[in-house]
Amino acid sequence: MVRGEMSTGGGLAEALRRHRLVAIVRGADRAASVRTALVLAEAGIPLIEVSLSGRDALGAIEDIARAAGGAVMLGAGTALTGEDVRRARDAGAGYIVTPSLGAGVDEALRLGLPVLAGALTPTEVAAAATAGATAVKLFPASAHGPGYLDALRGPFPDVPFVPVGGVGEREAAAYLECGALAVGVGSPLCGDAPSGGDLDALRRRARAFTAVAAAAGPVREAQQ
Repeated sequence: MVRGEMSTGGGLAEALRRHRLVAIVRGADRAASVRTALVLAEAGIPLIEVSLSGRDALGAIEDIARAAGGAVMLGAGTALTGEDVRRARDAGAGYIVTPSLGAGVDEALRLGLPVLAGALTPTEVAAAATAGATAVKLFPASAHGPGYLDALRGPFPDVPFVPVGGVGEREAAAYLECGALAVGVGSPLCGDAPSGGDLDALRRRARAFTAVAAAAGPVREAQQ
């Protein structure tokens, strides 16, 4: 059992400021996805997103919520439709992550769920911020890299950004240095663990990424 307690409601923004890292679990095996999430939480990564594109993702969310209790802040990712959002909420997700603007964002906001809204262009960033997203998921971040985030923060200094997509240790450090509120990391952190892979290797990667987040230091005022 994971120890500790974390709210799964409106404290998402504060959790992002504190932890600077969201783990993205996308697995081919429900039980392995659950084990992965629990190992991540024990390793000091309590912000966990389970992608709905994984196998039996809703079941994994239910199991993680039951096993971890308040020790994780558990979200559902790749939520494209209103039905995705409602089913994820009912399974135990406390926040929603989308790859784009659209019905998933609209329904999450209608239900009062915190949402990381996917956006890439300046127009999309502005729309996500205006809609009331907790933060903008800059996706796919690898399309342009940390320099693009740095450029976006010129016209959008008060928008909290969470780059996602192709974020390894080196990229995570660069994005945080460029002003990201946090980073979202999938396979560079989780590897094959959500599909039954090596949990000891997962623990080693988790230590490396938490070290990157810790080295980034506190969030600057302009990032809040």
